[in-house]
Amino acid sequence: MKIRFCSGFTKPGFLLVHFEPPSFLAVRSRSLSDSTYGNLCNHKKRPGIGIGVGLTVQCAIANRRFSSRSVDSPRRERSSRSSSSSGRDRDKDKDKGRGSQSLYSRPSLLDMNKDKAANRAKVYEFLRGIGIVPDELDGLELPVTADVMKERVEFLHKLGLTIEDINNYPLVLGCSVKKNMVPVLDYLGKLGVRKSTFTEFLRRYPQVLHASVVIDLAPVVKYLQGLDIKPTDVPRVLERYPEVLGFKLEGTMSTSVAYLVGIGVARREIGGVLTRYPEILGMRVARIIKPLVEYLEGLGIPKLAVARLIEKRPHILGFELADTVKPNVQILQDFNVRETCLPSIIAQYPEIIGIDLKPKLETQKKLLCSAIDLNPEDIGSLIERMPQFVSLSESPMLKHIDFLTKCGFSNDQTREMVVGCPQVLALNLGIMKLSYEYFKKEMRRPLQDLVDFPAFFTYGLESTVKPRHKKIIKKGIKCSLAWMLNCSDDKFEQRMSYDTIDIEEVESDPSSSSFDMSTLMQPEREEPDSDSEYDEEEEDDDDEEFA
Repeated sequence: MKIRFCSGFTKPGFLLVHFEPPSFLAVRSRSLSDSTYGNLCNHKKRPGIGIGVGLTVQCAIANRRFSSRSVDSPRRERSSRSSSSSGRDRDKDKDKGRGSQSLYSRPSLLDMNKDKAANRAKVYEFLRGIGIVPDELDGLELPVTADVMKERVEFLHKLGLTIEDINNYPLVLGCSVKKNMVPVLDYLGKLGVRKSTFTEFLRRYPQVLHASVVIDLAPVVKYLQGLDIKPTDVPRVLERYPEVLGFKLEGTMSTSVAYLVGIGVARREIGGVLTRYPEILGMRVARIIKPLVEYLEGLGIPKLAVARLIEKRPHILGFELADTVKPNVQILQDFNVRETCLPSIIAQYPEIIGIDLKPKLETQKKLLCSAIDLNPEDIGSLIERMPQFVSLSESPMLKHIDFLTKCGFSNDQTREMVVGCPQVLALNLGIMKLSYEYFKKEMRRPLQDLVDFPAFFTYGLESTVKPRHKKIIKKGIKCSLAWMLNCSDDKFEQRMSYDTIDIEEVESDPSSSSFDMSTLMQPEREEPDSDSEYDEEEEDDDDEEFA
């Protein structure tokens, strides 16, 4: 019998068996038993197979090929089986090699992590070499190479940031130049933020470089404009308070604005208030704004008056209540300021509760005690009449004292004038000279009249003094300077209707602490310029420090 072809399937691979009869051999053929090949070939053995039959077996299982040749000699059979087995082992080894090479032809995850760690170590080494401490950068995505990190650091240097600035916020090194920094800076520039302010802007709020223009920055800018901040003022607001770009729209910003409107700040004034002092947007109502407002109310300033103060000087909300405001109020009382005068003092000059007050008062006391022999007990009276006195500079005050001395006033008279009207230490010297010239040449009154009423210098020469003096002369009335000047225009016209003056009408000195709080609570109006105001154009430009 000749077996040409036999194929079968087995698990887990595919089995192909091909039998070829050999050429005539002088050996006894081996018969195929059913037990050996029956299951594989599904072929029944036929009797009478002759001698000299040889078999060649070729099998392919799962891409592995091996061959064996059947002969009549048991020894050859064993040798063939042995060589076939060793061949299969060699093939397996080769296959393992090929399999290993194909499965791991790319770097393993472990190898990739090792490479990444090595690259990060090089980047850290570069940063340490230029003075940057990279301890906080673990876990942050950084450039793969030190060259890219170098470019990033150089870009920050071009923006004006120093190594110290970067160490203050090293996470800025995680910002890509093209993906983060350039888009943010371009957006700020288009808004109108000046490039000259970028350095300080980034020092105060470097986190802006992490922001998304569309998601983070643009909505805040739109919200600010919705608070009546003019588009042209938005850049100035951002320059002054860049941290506002990191606030949530419905968080602190909205609550602080709502509280101010609630206490009486006019809604139309909110835009101006925030433009001048945008830090309000970051103040917590319960911790900062409300306690200060309630404290001022407790001193005797009505809530609506506090609202008007905020409209005019919103920066007072930045005064530290425990560290500055309360101690300053106590210092004023220590310098003989009466408690009943505190509301008017703060209403006229709110900065007095926010400055470093005690050194200023000590300096003023020492100066005036030396220049005009001022009684230290009179410092309180000076503050009550003119709270801004605490911030006057030394040089202007000495110039004004020298002017009074040259006018012929004695030291005692000068002291009396300063205590009675501290404004004479701060008025424009040029206007004071013109007023004194008119007093001396046209009014021809004794100097004692000015000692009794030093507030004469506070009235406008052209708007008040000259017109009233001419009417007094025309009427032929003899009166004091206080009677002539210390009244409203309507009141003066009433006096001019009198036929005679039997009793001198005396009104309180306008330089005394008679501040009318109700005037503060009225809606703010445009104030016209006056021709008799404080000395704002001193020749040496070394004037008093008014807020």
